[in-house]
Amino acid sequence: MLKSSIGSKACTAKSGRHFSLVTAQSRAIGSISRRIVRKYEVNPSFAAEKRGLFIPVYSSFLVFLFLLCLFFFAGCVTSSGSNTDEQTAMIETKEFGKTADGVPVQLFVLKNSSGMTVKIMSLGAIITEVHAPDRSGKLGNVVLGFDNLDAYLKGHPCFGAVAGRVANRIAKGKFTLDGIDYTLAVNNGLNHLHGGIKGYDKKVWDSAALPDGGVKMSLISPDGEEGYPGTLRVSVTYRLTEKNEIRLDYEASTDKATPINLTNHSYFNLAGQGDVLGHVLRLNADQYTVVGEGLIPTGEIASVKGTPLDFTTPHTIGERLLKTGLTPPGYDHNFVVNGSGASLRLAAVMVEPQSGRTLEVESTEPGIQLYTANFFDGKIIGTGGVQYPKHGGFCLETQHYPDSINHPNFPSVVLRPGTSWQSSTVFRFGVSK
Repeated sequence: MLKSSIGSKACTAKSGRHFSLVTAQSRAIGSISRRIVRKYEVNPSFAAEKRGLFIPVYSSFLVFLFLLCLFFFAGCVTSSGSNTDEQTAMIETKEFGKTADGVPVQLFVLKNSSGMTVKIMSLGAIITEVHAPDRSGKLGNVVLGFDNLDAYLKGHPCFGAVAGRVANRIAKGKFTLDGIDYTLAVNNGLNHLHGGIKGYDKKVWDSAALPDGGVKMSLISPDGEEGYPGTLRVSVTYRLTEKNEIRLDYEASTDKATPINLTNHSYFNLAGQGDVLGHVLRLNADQYTVVGEGLIPTGEIASVKGTPLDFTTPHTIGERLLKTGLTPPGYDHNFVVNGSGASLRLAAVMVEPQSGRTLEVESTEPGIQLYTANFFDGKIIGTGGVQYPKHGGFCLETQHYPDSINHPNFPSVVLRPGTSWQSSTVFRFGVSK
């Protein structure tokens, strides 16, 4: 079991170490200077001979001593005053179990100073639990999942996992890149979904706790896996901040041109149980990608105005859910996030009125998929014995648009050798008054 203490306590300790270092070095330098002075006092002839050189050298030495102390003091102040909103106060690592072929699966427990707790395992880089405070300060688990590895190994609807190599759908599992036709594994009717039959959600990632309080998950996806070209090296780093934020930072590189579109597929329920129809959602999205059969985009980007997809002002999930036209009813739509550029921007705000819990989602991605667990039937029993009914959770999957590889008018998902793919998402938990 590994525990790493960081955050404000670590900054204080670091600050103390800096002051001790400054004091020790100042004393040492002072001792040296006194010995030099005594040498001049004991040996007058030596002093007389070297007096012309001694005065400027000694003056320079004093200036150097002053600047050295100032430098260490400035570093101490910077270290003690920065990173006040940075990562978790503690990380605990333990074995969660082993896969059928004997591969160990690690579980990382991140906890900040206010008590918020996030659990992440190396299988699928899955967020298994998130315990966030309600209006009264009571902590409760707000994501769907299981508290044992066996339940995950038996199969699940992508609870909390990183989906890839390409999240969401690719029409008929086919695309053409640089004049070469590729055929992918098909696992969603006639289409390819979330990376295929054995996507990243089913892989055991290399994992490690970082000195700065993060947890880094990494894997190598070989050329040809699920039909994709190129060996892809990918990582995702999770951090829990003192602002009750879960931050995900993705990176990837390849040795051959390939599509990439990673997302985290966590199902949230801010009440902790029941359905999410009473949750209130606002999306920073004036447009959505229109879909046809099999939820494959037609290529059209349309306005949400006047449709059940208009969450530019707050609405409950259940208010217009039966009018989306999907079978079974619900939401499973990609929204075009307002704004552009590589910086984080607000994509969604969800509020659960009874508990007061809120969730804000920021991302560098151009799209966000709202999914409302339309196929749940109450048969899944999750963490703590909680039953998951129809619409028992919601997903807010930050992403590039579905089937982007087949739509030149969509933002590109192509990664090429010599370049790096990067993406960031922040889930910020709070309470409403």
